[in-house]
Amino acid sequence: MDPINVLQHRCLLHLRRRIRDIEDGRPAKERYMRLQKDGDTLSYQGNSEEVGCYVAGHPLSKRNCYFEVTIVDAGVRGTIAVGLVPRFYRLDHQPGWLPHSVAYHADNGKLYSGNPVGQQFGPKCARGDRIGCGIQIENIEAGLTTVFFTKNGKEVGSVEVPVSAEGMFPAVGMHSMGEEVKVNLQAEWFLDDDESMMMVDSHEDDWGRLYDVRVSGMVLEYVGKGKSIMDVGLAQARQPLTTRCHYFELEIIDAGEKCYIALGLARRDYPRNRHPGWSRGSVAYHADDGKIFHGSGVGDAFGPRCFKGDIMGCGIMFPRDYILDGEGDADDWDQLEVHAGHAAVQNVLYLNDEEEDEEDGEEAEQEQEGRKVSVFFTRNGKLMGRREMALPPGGLYPTVGMLSTGEKVKVDLHPLSG
Repeated sequence: MDPINVLQHRCLLHLRRRIRDIEDGRPAKERYMRLQKDGDTLSYQGNSEEVGCYVAGHPLSKRNCYFEVTIVDAGVRGTIAVGLVPRFYRLDHQPGWLPHSVAYHADNGKLYSGNPVGQQFGPKCARGDRIGCGIQIENIEAGLTTVFFTKNGKEVGSVEVPVSAEGMFPAVGMHSMGEEVKVNLQAEWFLDDDESMMMVDSHEDDWGRLYDVRVSGMVLEYVGKGKSIMDVGLAQARQPLTTRCHYFELEIIDAGEKCYIALGLARRDYPRNRHPGWSRGSVAYHADDGKIFHGSGVGDAFGPRCFKGDIMGCGIMFPRDYILDGEGDADDWDQLEVHAGHAAVQNVLYLNDEEEDEEDGEEAEQEQEGRKVSVFFTRNGKLMGRREMALPPGGLYPTVGMLSTGEKVKVDLHPLSG
C-alpha cells in the first residue's frame, strides 16, 4: 500500500471510531486549540494572528438548549465570538465564519452565519458582559432551528439556521492577547408564560454603574479576576439615598475565596477600581475584617466580621430640615423598623435635638464643605455604629464592592417599602 493510501486509510479509521463513539453514547471530548482551559475558564494563548477556538463535547438538546459565556477580560481587541458549530468544526476559524455555523461577535456586535462577512445584529460586548446562545427546539425535526442570542439576560435577536444530524455544539472563539471568558454550559433560559417569549428576570435598571459584576434579579455576582486590588467589582445604585428611601441591605449568599465584600455609600463619580470607603466621598463597612473605611485605604475597627448568611445594612440619618435637590418634603418618620431576618433595628431617621444644637455652632463651615449627615451600619438587624460625613453634590449612592472569586450577594435597595 503506497503512503497516500495508508494516510487515507488511517483517516477513515479515525473518523469511523469517532462516529462509533458518538453512536455508542460514550462521553464525547471537548476540543480546543490556542486556548488554555482551567475549569470553566478559557483564556487565549495565541499570538493574536491566529484564531483560538473551543467546541463543547455535547450538542445543545431539548434538555439543555442554552449556554452562556461571561467576558472576564476583553484583552487587546475583544475579538470574542459565541455561537454554535458542527462537531468537527475547524479550530483555526472563528465560530460563524464557516458553513453550518453561527455566532455573535463581541467586538463589533455583528452576527456571522456561515460567512466571514458579518451583518449588524446587536450591541458590542465588553468586560463583565454575559453572552447567551440557545436554540428553539420546536422545528428541529425539519432540519432547521431558530438560534437566539442574549446579552446580560436580555434577548438580542434570532436567526434560522440548518441543523445537521449530529446537532449544533456550543463554541467560543478568541483572537487577541489577554482575552478570557467563563463558560456555563448548564445555564438556564426561562419561558415567560404571560408573554410567551423567552426572557430572564433582571434588575439591571436599578443600578447606574456595574463593573465586573453580573446582575440576576436581586443577586450580584463578582465576575472579575480577583488577582489584585485593582480588580474591584463595583455596583452603584442609580438613585442616591433620600429621606424617603434612606436605607438598604445586602445578604451574603456566597463569601467566595476571601469575602472581600464591602457595603457603603459613595459619590456619583466614585472610581470604578476602588473598594467603597477607600477613596474620598465614600464610607463602607468591610465584611472580611469588620473595619470601617472612610475615604482612606486604612480602616478603623468597627464591628464583627461578616460571613455567609449575614445581612449587612447601611443608611443615613438626615438633618430634620434636609431636602435633596428634586426631592419633595419628607414625611415625618420619627421612628422606623428595619427588618433583617428575625432581628430589627430601631432607627431614628432624623438627628436628635442635641446633635442639631451641635451642628448649629458649625453651620458656616458645613455650608462650605457640604451638609453633614450621619451614616449608620447594621449587621443582622443590630446597629453597629455610625460615621458623620459631608454630603457631596448629588447625594450619596448605595455602593457594593467585591474583590474575590465566587462572591455573591443579594441586595435589597428598598427593604422598608414592604
